[in-house]
Amino acid sequence: MTTGHNGLTYADAGVDIDAGNALVDRIKPAAKRTSRTGTMGGLGGFGALFDLKAAGYQDPILVAATDGVGTKLRIAIDTGNVDTIGIDLVAMCVNDLVCQGAEPLLFLDYFATGKLDVEEATRIITGIAAGCEASGCALIGGETAEMPGMYHKGDFDLAGFAVGAMERGAELPAGVAEGDVLLGLASNGVHSNGYSFVRKVVELSGLGWDAASPFSDGTLGAALLAPTRLYVKQALAAVRAGGVHALAHITGGGLTENPPRVVPEGLACEIDLSSWNLPPVFRWLAQTANMAEPELLKTFNCGIGMIAFVAPDRAAALADLLRAQGETVVELGRVVKGEGVIYKGRLL
Repeated sequence: MTTGHNGLTYADAGVDIDAGNALVDRIKPAAKRTSRTGTMGGLGGFGALFDLKAAGYQDPILVAATDGVGTKLRIAIDTGNVDTIGIDLVAMCVNDLVCQGAEPLLFLDYFATGKLDVEEATRIITGIAAGCEASGCALIGGETAEMPGMYHKGDFDLAGFAVGAMERGAELPAGVAEGDVLLGLASNGVHSNGYSFVRKVVELSGLGWDAASPFSDGTLGAALLAPTRLYVKQALAAVRAGGVHALAHITGGGLTENPPRVVPEGLACEIDLSSWNLPPVFRWLAQTANMAEPELLKTFNCGIGMIAFVAPDRAAALADLLRAQGETVVELGRVVKGEGVIYKGRLL
């Protein structure tokens, strides 16, 4: 085999293998902090291993979820504030898993960009690790793809993949019935849905990302990048205490589309809109866009990020438990006969 002195290299084509290796070395400490019982091996293999028996499961059912963070990425990229977008990525996956009754066990990320910036990628993946650590989920692998010509300069994309487990027979939803109480857990703002609309509203407002936020402290960009809340540990504590029949993560489709997904046919979710105050970010979005209340409710979480459907005789105790876990809990309404969501009162 002969070697040409002036031959084309992979780096000449825009892919820097050394940078990819440097990134793996940089993120190893963050990934190590997410280690939990059941984790096997470390980063760098062709696959990632997890020992369910070591994690304490006897007859497990696996649950998987995948998601991204949508066009919220555009704000992170445009402002350079990429430190918490990884938390959003984890939250969008593990909050869904817990709605099935599963404990998130492991997480893998997919990070793609045109030109790998090791410093920026480290910040992004450190955020992913922080989300995993906060939800008791091990970051055990992932993929970094450097793809010249596929992305504009400075752009990147993220996807996440989470796997959880539950013992057989512990699946949710289970036993949702007329009279069940709906306990709403507060959101932390817009979370990670509806950002195409958000960006359109900001454009209409004429404000830049570095402008003072009209509804909170700090800049508008920073306010809209508040990371999605992680409900995993709190929700699992409530499930294990008994009396939780279902959980609904309020994502795309807002309060109108998500709660009915866990309710049997013939039953509806009656929600009293006067039972909580609409957070300022949603009021500003609605006013700036001259948005009708039904559209607002179908687009955003409106301040409620997760709903627990609980037995009436357990509602007070579970609300106290969740508050002790740091949650702001609102009794939203009840399960009634009907279809979909039945709203009472007004938010706007």
